[in-house]
Amino acid sequence: MHPRSARTALDERIARLRRLAQADTRLEGVLLYGSWTLGEADAHSDIDAYLYVQDDHLDDFDGPAFLGQLAPLQLAYTNMHGLLAVVFDDLMRGEFHLTAAGPGIDEVPTWQGMVHLPHPEDAVLLDRTGRLTRAVRHLADFRPPEPAATARQLTDELANWTLMLAHVLARGEIARAHAVLHIVVGPLQLQLCRLLRDSTVHWLTPSRALEQDLPAADRDRYVATTAAALDQDVRRAVRNSWRWSRDLAAEAADRFDLRLPLPLHERIGSLLNEPH
Repeated sequence: MHPRSARTALDERIARLRRLAQADTRLEGVLLYGSWTLGEADAHSDIDAYLYVQDDHLDDFDGPAFLGQLAPLQLAYTNMHGLLAVVFDDLMRGEFHLTAAGPGIDEVPTWQGMVHLPHPEDAVLLDRTGRLTRAVRHLADFRPPEPAATARQLTDELANWTLMLAHVLARGEIARAHAVLHIVVGPLQLQLCRLLRDSTVHWLTPSRALEQDLPAADRDRYVATTAAALDQDVRRAVRNSWRWSRDLAAEAADRFDLRLPLPLHERIGSLLNEPH
């Protein structure tokens, strides 16, 4: 079962969620995901869950009213991803998918490679029919990405997105370049770095536990790719980013026998005014 050294506020809230769900016959199942199910939750973690509502009750299921029974709500709204996002009175956050049980549970096995639930018995808080438990078993084993094909994909992605960065900087769009660098390019680099370091436990969220998972030299390279949204800072960070991308790509090429588009790499470097 899920390891617990002491009862925490999160443990207690999840236990209460289990009791409330069992008492509400409109719910067929409740499935947790995220840090708690990975055994990595702490005092700063939130609650992430699917609430599988009986199909004929989805329209009349009041999510905020149900969750307000866990603790008083300071905020409840549908976020940009269509999830019910809440903030409890102790500032614990929660994100809840309100989903029709029929089709919702059927799609769970298709999450393989995108969701990892190593302890299905902990993740399933409610299962009235047994369908959810059977579906979740498909997610117990996380299969690391196939190394050579993934390295090929990531090296190509980094070249393509860095070329976009070069064009955006040439246009003078510093804020846009800043966003692309940190939201797109950075995570791709971290995934390639994790692949090369055989550290894929946090593959789906590559920045998670970076300080513990990756060597100091890699952490330093990553930090050098970050910047304030200021013209010269962003340009410096993008150049550092491309140097790291090329170093990672070269390492991947040696390890997985990849053929890199080196002339393209040189031209991208020239666009970024990278010194030779």
